[in-house]
Amino acid sequence: MSGRRDSVVFACMDADTLGGIQRVTHTVAQGLAERGHDVHVVGLHRAESPFRYVERPGYRHHVVHRTPIGRVSRLGMRRERRALAGLFRDLGAGFAVLSSPGVVTRLASLLPDRLLPIGQYHGSYEHARGSWHLGSVRGHYGALEKAVFLSEDDAWLFSEHALLPNTWAIPNPLPDWPSRTAELNGHRLLGVGRLEGVKRFDRLISAFAQARCTVGEDWELHLIGEGEELERLRAHARVCGVTDRVVFRGAVPAAEMGREYLNGSLLGLSSEHEGLPLVLGEAASYGVPSVAFDVSGGVRSLVVDQETGLLAPPADVPALAAALARLMASAQERRRLGAAARAHVETFRLERVLDRWEELFEQVNR
Repeated sequence: MSGRRDSVVFACMDADTLGGIQRVTHTVAQGLAERGHDVHVVGLHRAESPFRYVERPGYRHHVVHRTPIGRVSRLGMRRERRALAGLFRDLGAGFAVLSSPGVVTRLASLLPDRLLPIGQYHGSYEHARGSWHLGSVRGHYGALEKAVFLSEDDAWLFSEHALLPNTWAIPNPLPDWPSRTAELNGHRLLGVGRLEGVKRFDRLISAFAQARCTVGEDWELHLIGEGEELERLRAHARVCGVTDRVVFRGAVPAAEMGREYLNGSLLGLSSEHEGLPLVLGEAASYGVPSVAFDVSGGVRSLVVDQETGLLAPPADVPALAAALARLMASAQERRRLGAAARAHVETFRLERVLDRWEELFEQVNR
């Protein structure tokens, strides 16, 4: 990028909850701040359980409302407008990255002319099509300087079906790049994520149980995460006859996840919908191949079927089981796909993603 360093505001409904949008926001904000940009992260609402993503942030952090996400009174909206006007008044020229349709509708009209609006969408086109998001993206994102999506597939689908003339693709970055890779000799399948309905870990348990019957080996499924589905998933494992083979690990701190990937041999993703699930990229960076439901362009950008991992049709549990069995049965095949997966996700390294953001800023400034 040229010598110019812009102001960059990242705005979220809530910037400090433990979640994917928040994690990406703080990671990219810190990276751009370290490159010399004047970066600000704005949360419109306070997180119920704030999580600290960066120990020594190089950016400024702002929270507008003291209350969690919910209805805001007229007086609250007036206070919000005054607070944001005061923040924007002190900033130089640059960009406001609005992280969701809700943030776009709240903030786009409040930005001064010198802060050019960029709309992000962290989900997939498939997910947006099944919710109010598609109508909101279609109605508001076309008027922004750029509309940023997670994959080239999603950018194309939104340009075609939401009639957007301004699409751009920037993936979420991998926060770290490991120097070691997994040996893939063990018999441990990983499932990583919140134990919530959308992740459909019940389908992963079912597929794992079927695959074990085929492979006949002493494999275990380790589910890493917490959530309201825990007891239902325990019961489902009992029904599938794999109670002693499914290990519920609970939450594992981010700093310790590297050890989990190094001890794994395969990762499974069984979600109903995903944007760009970083767990696939993180596993790949350790040389661990994945088997996943083909639910979005973001998934396909991380898992190239038959080349860096295996994809199954959405919700097709027998197909997921067959793909798992194929890799559970062959350490050689896991190593082939795992090595290719690590090479493939080089493009998701943080430095490469920061380059993409700066390329976008350069194009908008022309």
